[in-house]
Amino acid sequence: MTEAMDSSEQQGRRMLSEQAHARLRSAIMRGEHPPGAPLKPQELAKEQGVSLAVMREALLRLVGEGLADRLPNRGFAVPAFSDRRWQQIAEARQAVEPVVLRLSVERGDLDWEARVRAAHHRLAGTPMWSEDEGPYFSAAWSAAHYAFHRTLLEGCRNPVLLDTFDRMWTASELARRWSGHRTPGRDAVGEHLLLEQAVLARDAETAAEVLTRHLATTAAALSADCDEQKDMP
Repeated sequence: MTEAMDSSEQQGRRMLSEQAHARLRSAIMRGEHPPGAPLKPQELAKEQGVSLAVMREALLRLVGEGLADRLPNRGFAVPAFSDRRWQQIAEARQAVEPVVLRLSVERGDLDWEARVRAAHHRLAGTPMWSEDEGPYFSAAWSAAHYAFHRTLLEGCRNPVLLDTFDRMWTASELARRWSGHRTPGRDAVGEHLLLEQAVLARDAETAAEVLTRHLATTAAALSADCDEQKDMP
């Protein structure tokens, strides 16, 4: 009986932690906690009506995803614009993803082609912005964006490479949201269309080149953020 109660309590705490994580993650993505802002566990726990232990679990999960920093003796904070990790992640993506895309083009089958078409269709039809979500990419578009890029690479049939992509994507998700309002004139629709066309034409060389340029454009926007923050008094 006691073991069953303990198990039930653990499940309840896990559920609360997941809910707290989801709410805080969404708030960070919407810019409610700006770059460099402290994330105080006690205040956040009170706001959400959960225990301090539950909130710390949620924050530690965000740290693991690269969406929060754990500061020695100072709690937690949203990563700063000037953090060079974004350039390191962008460099890693530019080194890895075009190689995986080549494999995907070479190994992908007809079902994979159909999934690429469907993922691009959803991405192209999803609004990038929402009035309710401020100057950042909308949550719906961000989900469709991930699905499209993930589907492009799934043809490689290598789960280790896909797991690597997933980790890098999650680590760069916050910076990607930030970059959206830095490059309002960017033709993201056209970039994704070129990717789809090159992949479905089975042109691995062109597809890799297009993806490299696509990633480099995002990296340039993040670099501008870093330079701007560095020059601020």
